[in-house]
Amino acid sequence: MTGNSVAIFQNGYIQMLDQNQTPLLDTLKACAERPHAPFYTPGHKRGQGISQKIADVFGKAIFRVDLPELTELDNLFAATGVIQQAQELAAQAFGAEKTWFLVNGSTCGIEAAILATCGVGDKIILPRNVHSSAIAGLILSGAMPIFLNPEYDSVLDIAHSITPDTVAAALEQHPDAKAVMMVYPTYYGVCGDVGAIAQITHKYNIPLLVDEAHGAHFAFHPELPTTALAAGADLTVQSIHKTLGAFTQASILHIQGTRIESDRISKALQLVQSTSPSYLLLASLDAARQQMALYGQQLMSHTLQLASEARSRIDQIPGLSVFNPTTNPLETGMRSYFVALDKTRLTVTVSGLGLTGFAAEEILDQQFGVTAEFASQQHLTFIISLGNTQKDIEQLVRAFTTLAEMSLPPKSNNINLQRTDFKLSCFLWDDFINMGNAVRISPREAFFAETETLPIPEATGRICAEIICPYPPGIPVLMPGETISKSALEYLQKIQTMGGFISGCADTSLQALKVIKS
Repeated sequence: MTGNSVAIFQNGYIQMLDQNQTPLLDTLKACAERPHAPFYTPGHKRGQGISQKIADVFGKAIFRVDLPELTELDNLFAATGVIQQAQELAAQAFGAEKTWFLVNGSTCGIEAAILATCGVGDKIILPRNVHSSAIAGLILSGAMPIFLNPEYDSVLDIAHSITPDTVAAALEQHPDAKAVMMVYPTYYGVCGDVGAIAQITHKYNIPLLVDEAHGAHFAFHPELPTTALAAGADLTVQSIHKTLGAFTQASILHIQGTRIESDRISKALQLVQSTSPSYLLLASLDAARQQMALYGQQLMSHTLQLASEARSRIDQIPGLSVFNPTTNPLETGMRSYFVALDKTRLTVTVSGLGLTGFAAEEILDQQFGVTAEFASQQHLTFIISLGNTQKDIEQLVRAFTTLAEMSLPPKSNNINLQRTDFKLSCFLWDDFINMGNAVRISPREAFFAETETLPIPEATGRICAEIICPYPPGIPVLMPGETISKSALEYLQKIQTMGGFISGCADTSLQALKVIKS
């Protein structure tokens, strides 16, 4: 194996894959440039029918490559040509045995992973702080969740990973479970012990599924955490658009080993993906893979340097601190839920300034032109990626420096400067996250059950019929089939009062909830 070529075994022969190639992107370009009269979808006919307003924003060039599944472009659900070639290149670049391109985001990958491994009534072990897509997968499959409580930092109010011990205990109690799922890394960049959890899971001859949406870049630099596949996972889903250079919604699903049938993955993906896939998204996956295969280590070195600089400079600003778990977890007992931190993920605690994360987010955005990935009660979290520049870091540091110097930020521009008593804000997650055994009926049964809408005070103790979560990060606080607790309702109301956004609730004012009808 030399240069940018990768050797794979196929049909008994060694085949060399050249990572310089972009077969799907190249073919799409050729199709767009070929003169012809288009009598196929989409209706804009290679940009000729678009409105002038959208042309003024996007230009016309991109619409020339917005093509359907022409013969030369292969078929996403029965790939034998350029899509298959692009997926094989991606599998090698990311370290998988088989890879599927996703055009409905990591959401459809998580749903397909559950559909491919669990049926109606089957048990699946997963953390309570999973993304809402996992709950959708439970509803679609009819599987019954066995929720595990993640480790929780009550000082910083941050939920981390599940531990090998909790997984082992759950499997001992539920040896008939069909799969285990975990989140790696968390939204804050914390990586749990995939290797140990994989070993435990495999003793029961069932697969470990990993939501690795925020870890697509891990494969391309030795200073980044180990990939889930390299640590022993059977399946992983990655959002290439979140940390690499693909279009929004472009993601990838990988598998290895024999515990999951690839045909079941393919069939499940046909259920949850569009039959009119965007070739803009597919080609961006092909290009993003090539970029990382050829230049990934260089790009990630620069990204890590920018992140290190931002972390060091911001951590020295009075009133601010940067989330940075110990690098020697064995000394502090963190080993069970922390093996690495993604250092490109920057979480800044702003509570020392007397501000909520929501208020700080609004000030940084409106007054300093700095936009965070998401805010929580005490923190702001930023994604530093290959697209960020030194100028971005300078602007970020200046904004935080000025924010810290403002003893009382001016009440202008309709900015919500609500200060908070953090003694009251840290108990809520700890309370509601321990609802792991609050599942009364399966999410699928609850989703299709007859419902009624009740005022919030009357909803406590009833079975929830909605998926309700602050977004981002999209971790459900309430989900179909769970008992509604007072703590969960208080948490949601507090987040909303502080300026957070709540999704999934039919009553957006959060005055009433849908529950299973008695």
